Amino acid sequence: MKSLKYYFKKAQKENFAIPQFNFSDFTQVKGITSKAKELKSPVILGTSEGESEFFGIEETVAIRNVLRKKLNLPIFLNLDHGKSFDYIKKAIDVGYDMVHFDGSKLQLEENISKTKKIKKYARWRGVLVEGEVGRIGTESSTIYSEKFEIKEEDLTKPEEAQKFINKTGVDLLAVSIGNFHGIEVSGVCPNLKINILKDIKEKLPNTLFVLHGGSGIMEDDIKNVIAQGIVKININTEIRIAFSENLRKILNNDPKLIVPYKFLPLVQKSVEEIVEQKIKLLNSENKI
Repeated sequence: MKSLKYYFKKAQKENFAIPQFNFSDFTQVKGITSKAKELKSPVILGTSEGESEFFGIEETVAIRNVLRKKLNLPIFLNLDHGKSFDYIKKAIDVGYDMVHFDGSKLQLEENISKTKKIKKYARWRGVLVEGEVGRIGTESSTIYSEKFEIKEEDLTKPEEAQKFINKTGVDLLAVSIGNFHGIEVSGVCPNLKINILKDIKEKLPNTLFVLHGGSGIMEDDIKNVIAQGIVKININTEIRIAFSENLRKILNNDPKLIVPYKFLPLVQKSVEEIVEQKIKLLNSENKI
C-alpha cells in the first residue's frame, strides 16, 4: 500500500485535500471507513490524546490494521494536537503514521526546539510530523451561540512560518488563518483569510499545509485553501454532532430501544452522510 506521504504529494499535485476525521467510538470508525471505501478516498483517522486514551492507543492501531487489510483502503492514523513528548513518542512507537505536535501556545523558539526533538525521533521510524505556527484556539466540543472572533495575534505570521519550517524540517504545517475548532450555531465559518495563506505559500512554495477546524467552513473557502496548498483538512465537530444528535433522537423517539446493534447502524448512517459530503467537497473521491 502506498504511503501517507505519497498521498499528500498526490493531493498537492492534483488539487485535493485528504480528510482527517477524528473519532472516539467504533461506530464512527465504521461510518468513516465504509464511506471512504465506497468513494475510493484515502482517509486519515485522527485521535487527540483524550480520544486515544478513551479508545485505547494500541487498540486504535489494531483497528487501523484490521480495516486497512479488510477494506484494502489507504487508512492512516494521526495523533492530533499532541502536547506531551512522551505521549507523542508512545503514538510513534505503537504504529501511528503521523503525529501532530501542538506547540502553538509556546514562544516560537521553544516551539521550534520541541518540534525538532519530535521530528528527530519520528524521522528514523518513518512517521510524518505536523507542526503548528499560530494559535488555533477553542474546542471541538463547542457550538458557539455568537460569532467567534479570531484575535489578530493568533494568526500565522508568514515570516514565522518560514523560520519554523527551515529550522524544524517538519513534513506538514498547520496554519491559523481564521479557522477555529468547534462550530458556530449558524453552521458556517466566515472568517478565513486566504490572503495570509497566499503570503505563507509564497515564502514556502513546496510546503504541505494543514487546515484544522474544517467543520462549517464554506465551500468556496475550501476550494480556495486547497488551491493554495492545503493537503489535509481536519473534521471533528460535525462528526460529533451527527453522532450525538442522531443517537439522542433515536433513543428519545423509542425509549424501549436497548439493543445497540439495532440502533447504532442508524447512527452510523448519519456519520456516513457527513463523511460523504466532506470527501466530495475536498475532492478526494476516486483518488486511490
